[in-house]
Amino acid sequence: MSNAIQEYITYLHDFRKISHNTEVSYKRDLKKAAEYFEEQNVPDITKATETNLNSYLLYLERDHMSPATVSRNIASLRSFYQYLLRVHRIEDDPSVSLKSPKVEKKVPEILTVEEVQKLLEQPNIQTDKGIRDETMLLLLYSTGIRVSELVNLKVEDLNLEVGYLTCRENGKERTIPLSAETEEKIRTYIESARTRLLKGRDSEYLFSNCSGSPMSRQGFWKILKSYSAAAGITKDITPHTLRHSFAAHMLKNGADIRNVQKMMGHADIATTQMYMRLM
Repeated sequence: MSNAIQEYITYLHDFRKISHNTEVSYKRDLKKAAEYFEEQNVPDITKATETNLNSYLLYLERDHMSPATVSRNIASLRSFYQYLLRVHRIEDDPSVSLKSPKVEKKVPEILTVEEVQKLLEQPNIQTDKGIRDETMLLLLYSTGIRVSELVNLKVEDLNLEVGYLTCRENGKERTIPLSAETEEKIRTYIESARTRLLKGRDSEYLFSNCSGSPMSRQGFWKILKSYSAAAGITKDITPHTLRHSFAAHMLKNGADIRNVQKMMGHADIATTQMYMRLM
């Protein structure tokens, strides 16, 4: 990988404090672009011209990349070249005239209350795994947190005496109240299944897999998919579907939109207002 790309990724990690997923995304996009330029006899991505970049975008479109993916790649390239300009690695920014394709915003799909209930009924709570899975599903749906926040939750992030959890990401934190049902499920999980799943190990993380290691995003995704199929839900469910469903159901039940915005961690209330259309 180009030294310039590695320096940029280090900058994002150490100084911008971006999320791990965003860091991986930038690294992947830039590495793919560098490989393309090398095939076009431009061995150094810092030497790419505006023509080279436009050629690369045409290549992505011919490769049937979605407008959203092309737009993300443009954002990665723009940020990279702006960094190079600031640190005087280049004299002109070749990405300055790049134009992103129009991305049609899709209305997110949500589950009905009945579908959520069916999903929550699937884990076998006679087993440690089932107790853990039910707790994770309910926690995700009842708080609207992101799956990355779910799997990175630490025991110290919970205040079960008062009934709330704290999410921390990118130097920001927000406090989210827990329902009585969710609080009870978490207590049951911690006092029983969690200890056995950890197999005697110490862990600061709330959820672990059956090997005692911290749960991964991919691991939870597979769990959700299996329970969705078992519940007979035909919608293409992702962890974000439960987050969307939480927001839509909260607003439908009369929750204040500002409170929902805070719980979701939305910087712009317009993002939260989108869920009004799903009611």
